[in-house]
Amino acid sequence: MTPLSEKAALVTLVRNGHRSRQAYAELVEEAGSATAVLALEQLLEPEAAEEVATWEAEGIKLVSVLDPDYPENLRAVHDRPPLIFVAGELRPEDARAVAVIGSRRASGDGLAAARPIAEHLVERGFTVLSGLAAGIDTAAHTAALDKGGRTVAVIGTGLRTAYPPQNKELQRRIARECAVVSQFWPDDPPSRRSFPMRNAVMSGMGLATVIVEATHTSGARVQARLALAQGRPVFLREALLEQGWARELAARPGVHVFDDADQVTATVERLTATGALVS
Repeated sequence: MTPLSEKAALVTLVRNGHRSRQAYAELVEEAGSATAVLALEQLLEPEAAEEVATWEAEGIKLVSVLDPDYPENLRAVHDRPPLIFVAGELRPEDARAVAVIGSRRASGDGLAAARPIAEHLVERGFTVLSGLAAGIDTAAHTAALDKGGRTVAVIGTGLRTAYPPQNKELQRRIARECAVVSQFWPDDPPSRRSFPMRNAVMSGMGLATVIVEATHTSGARVQARLALAQGRPVFLREALLEQGWARELAARPGVHVFDDADQVTATVERLTATGALVS
């Protein structure tokens, strides 16, 4: 694990530095040390070590981009964050993950479709990623847990916050049985900016993104765009093609339309057979 001094240095860089998070991820990897970058940036390290120790005593692990526990797939993308916070435990098998996402205000048809997709992924040995939102996300997480599989929630708030509030117990259950991941400071509330950032981490952690149900204003469209930019395939449920935005997206390279979950896993297995995360 990354030493406490390294974690404190990284916290100070991200919180007080003048560069983007992505820039600090690259600088720290190039230097091999957050402490070295901190010295070059000439930033002071006030109470960060004590803060990190408090988080970890509470069960909130800070995982640096230099840490071997940093998610393997996320490390491979250009917009990886320099640090993430984890409640629970990420496992090596979580590299074999697929994001299942969709509308917060899901229809009965969407909810009915989300559960068997998540169950199928679990049966095939995949971890189900989702964003802990109401609707499709909740259905995907719950189905994976009920099936006895792995699910990881990637959230758009700090780990001390539950959003939406009604998913507080689900968040606790996922942290207890699997893992909840955030790139935000533990006390951070939700914001309009935080959810697209969450989507980038979720798509980066997965081998693919599956959109079960969405409208033209849905954040699922944001994740589709981010996933394609990261070289990850996107799967659209065939029912979505009734909408113009979905038909336009389906025409893009790297986007696959499916009407059966077997098509998703067969395609993901084929695309990742050589270890290359490409669409």
